[in-house]
Amino acid sequence: MTKSSITLDIDAETKRILEKRAKRELLTLRELASDILRRSALSSKQSAGVDKTDDSFLTYFSRKTRKK
Repeated sequence: MTKSSITLDIDAETKRILEKRAKRELLTLRELASDILRRSALSSKQSAGVDKTDDSFLTYFSRKTRKK
């Protein structure tokens, strides 16, 4: 897996909160930000209507629940 760099601009208060959380989870700020982004991407991918079954018949007749 190749790694890419991005730049995030956050205010001082947000940085302070993230640093506190990173310390609590024994991570660096960079590791915490990467983990948050990865989890968010996976979560949005799952909620984008990706079906978890290989059977198209079952998928077609299954009810889809909506999250509020």
